[in-house]
Order: sequence, then C-alpha cells, then structure tokens
Amino acid sequence: MKIKIGITAAALILLLTGCTGGGAKVNPMLEAKGKEFVLNGITGLQQVAQLTGADSPNKTDRYTVYGTDLGSMINAGDRTYFVFGDTFGERPPDMTGGGGSFWRSNTIAYSTDKDPANGITFDGMITDEIGIAKELIPSAKIDYNEMTTIPTHGLYANGALYLYYMSVNHWGDPGKWDANYASAAKSTDQGQNWTKMDNLKWPGDSNFIQVSPFKVEIDDENSEIYFWCIPSGRYGGVQLMKVSEANVENMAEYRYFTGLDDKGAPVWGADMTKAKTVVEDSVGELSVVWNSYLERWLLTYLNEGKGVVIREGLTPWGPWGEAIDLVKAADHPGLYAPFMNDRFTGDGGKTIYFTLSLWDPYNVFWFRASLNK
Repeated sequence: MKIKIGITAAALILLLTGCTGGGAKVNPMLEAKGKEFVLNGITGLQQVAQLTGADSPNKTDRYTVYGTDLGSMINAGDRTYFVFGDTFGERPPDMTGGGGSFWRSNTIAYSTDKDPANGITFDGMITDEIGIAKELIPSAKIDYNEMTTIPTHGLYANGALYLYYMSVNHWGDPGKWDANYASAAKSTDQGQNWTKMDNLKWPGDSNFIQVSPFKVEIDDENSEIYFWCIPSGRYGGVQLMKVSEANVENMAEYRYFTGLDDKGAPVWGADMTKAKTVVEDSVGELSVVWNSYLERWLLTYLNEGKGVVIREGLTPWGPWGEAIDLVKAADHPGLYAPFMNDRFTGDGGKTIYFTLSLWDPYNVFWFRASLNK
C-alpha cells in the first residue's frame, strides 16, 4: 500500500487499523481466516442462447464471422468486449471444429447489453473499413513457426485495454499444443487498433501461458491485478501471479506466489520458476471471478474428457474446494472455454452466466446455472 507523503501519524494509524478498534482492516477477497467452503452444488444449468455464427441472433456472419470460439470478456465502462479466437468467414455447413476460409487468429465483439437473462446482444464488432471483423493481433500462420495468436483473456487498466495472448507454435493431439511465448497487446482507442507489448513476454514452456485476470481494489487509489495461470494445453495446474495496476506494463514488477509463511500469509517473489501450484488438476481455459453471493472466488475450467467444473476459493491462492460438475461432456460433446464475468449474474450473484464453446458447430454459446450454498 502506498501512503502519500505528508499524512499525519494519527491518520496513518486510522488507515492501518481501518477504524475497527485496533484490528487491521482486511479485504474479504484476500482473507481466509474463519472462512469455510459454502458451495455445495449447481442446479438449473441451461443453454440460454447462441452468441456467434449465422444461426445466432447476433448474425455475426454479416461481419464474416461464420465460425469462432472462446469468448472471454473485458469490462470497460459501459461496454463489455467479447474476445474470440481463430475465426473463419466461410465454412461448409456440416463442418466440425476450426477451419474454413478467410481465417483470422482473433476478433472482438462489443456490447452494452446489461441483461444476460436471454443472451447477449452485440452492438457491433471491431471491423475494417468495409465492415469485416478484423484480426487484432496478427500471426505468421506457419506451422512449427507461429501457427496463430490466441487471446486467452484481457483487462481494462489505466484507461487502456490489455489483451493477453499466446503465440502457438503447433497444434498437437487434442488438448495439447506448443507455445512460443505468452505476451500482451494494448489498445488506447476502444479496441480498434492494438500494439504488441514485446516487453511483456513469458516463456513458452512456463506455467504462465494462459491467464485469467481480476482486479482487486486495495484502497481508493491503488489496485492489484491477480492472474491465475496455466501452461499451454489443458493438462497443467494453476499458478498465480500479480502486479499493481500502475505497473501492468512492467515485466519486472510482476510477482509470483511462492507459498505461505509461518503465519499463513502469502509470499511473493520475482522468480516465476519458484511459483507454487494453487490448484492441482488438468486445467484448460480457466476463468476466475469474485462472486458476491458466496463471497468467495469462483474458478471454472475444462477438465479434458470429463467436462466443465467449478471450484470455490477462499483467497486467490486458496485453499480451493473440490471440483464440482458444472457442464458434463456427455451432455455437450466438444465443449470447452467456460468464461465467466462478474458483471453478468442474477439473483444477487446466485445465478451465474458464462460463455461456452462447442466444437460442433464451432461457435460460442451463452449458459447459466445457479449456485447452491
């Protein structure tokens, strides 16, 4: 926490104690003491709407988006940006999985729709001068070099949009791929144009290739951004890093969770190779948000071969509860990428909404479920 020079001693004491009679003011998002797990199941799972493709209410084929996937979300003011991966403009109607013509590695739609109950209506997409959804972060599109650049998640900080992405070297067997590196791109014009930030780069063999960020307010002037991270592919566990919002562009300021001290407090270090795993599982396409109904963290991800699961966390670093089935693979074959957004909930957070990709028909859908506690 940064303290302004010139603050009085009395004011400093009040700040540190939080006016609680001597006890330090704690952020419930970062405090596990006295907490227990409260999530005991999921009910009311429902596919609400299709978000992308010619058969969706958004008719994204008008932007030459016939098939696409992912759909992580970034909130910036009244807008929510929906970020998609490999996008194709033309495909045979019976085609399964990624493929087709007019390939772009990534595209973005945006919406000011605040009612998630019946799906999300897009206001538009980021397009070129003739109205075609344009590729935001270019890729070489050469196998075993740079096959594509896939956005894994993004955030809004310091008045700009940041999109974290992975440079894919080669797609391997199902659930496995090789990455060159992970990095980020920045936009200062509402997503119209993006600049790669080559000063932010994580090695392709690291545990920090796919990320899910969440901003936590520390005080009225300062925020920290926590990133839950997994390797390339869908078979690694979750590790954790953080950075202050003010230093989000400075690689040297990122810190990695390395364990707990003898008082149970988190320890952070500058060496990513010493990071500790906070969730041991086969984790693919993860998403983490704070849920106001449970007053707990929620983590969703694909467990390859089983389906989408959800876990409850007491703090960003845990402990994390057992995996609970959210969407079963047997009910929705070819499912992946369950992305939540704390903006889109109902019943005070009891109902959650999330995007989910289906390999057939290779498009993004809108789901909801209710949390039981």
